[in-house]
Amino acid sequence: MPLTLDWLVARPIAHRGLHDKAKGVIENSESAFAAAIRHNYPIECDLQIAGDGEAVVFHDETLDRITTDSGAVRERTAAELQRVTFKAGHDRIQTFAELLEQVDGAVPLVVELKSHWDGGDALAARAIAVLAAYRGPVGLMSFDPDLVEALRRRSPATVRGIAADRATDPYYDFLPPERLLELRNFSHLTRAAPHFISFDYRQLPFAPVTEFRAAGHPVITWTIKSPEAAAQARRHCDQITFEGFLA
Repeated sequence: MPLTLDWLVARPIAHRGLHDKAKGVIENSESAFAAAIRHNYPIECDLQIAGDGEAVVFHDETLDRITTDSGAVRERTAAELQRVTFKAGHDRIQTFAELLEQVDGAVPLVVELKSHWDGGDALAARAIAVLAAYRGPVGLMSFDPDLVEALRRRSPATVRGIAADRATDPYYDFLPPERLLELRNFSHLTRAAPHFISFDYRQLPFAPVTEFRAAGHPVITWTIKSPEAAAQARRHCDQITFEGFLA
């Protein structure tokens, strides 16, 4: 574990890169990441597992929302996904390795591992493998404590975080009661042992997060969409994750 995570909180973090759909700069794309680098913003981005076990940079489980194709990401190989076109712009879906090559340590990375909540840790394993030769500042996080625990188990020195809210949204209703309770009372902190928390600013203050921060661990917040929201969030966190304006 590093002695300090100052790099994590030094600058506002660009949510899915510095994207601007109106200008054809799509979220989680090479262009969005290039824009963040130009402005010296750390980059938050998302990883999904492809059908061949590769880690690809994409937020949704399906292609439908932002591409001209449809269907589940995990049912396509990385090569197949890279032939999919976005509804705007000229980028293509990147692999995690391609993202790391592009950034090359220029700015910090905060990478969310998207979970299917099935106990699998293939994405954690692949992310760690791809990061093996990378020397820039990077943290991996997930909403799924199982994935964060897998990171701790497989690579204790890799910076890891819990992305979270209070788990009251209907999205979580498919989880068994014991898993839902764990998310709501933050009892997963013991087994996941995160180095940082990324939390929904609208649901702060929240006692477990406040206590975590008071113990000296960094807390970042998501997703800030205005200067007013940034001011609100900063009362309870060490840095913000933003989009839609220059923070």
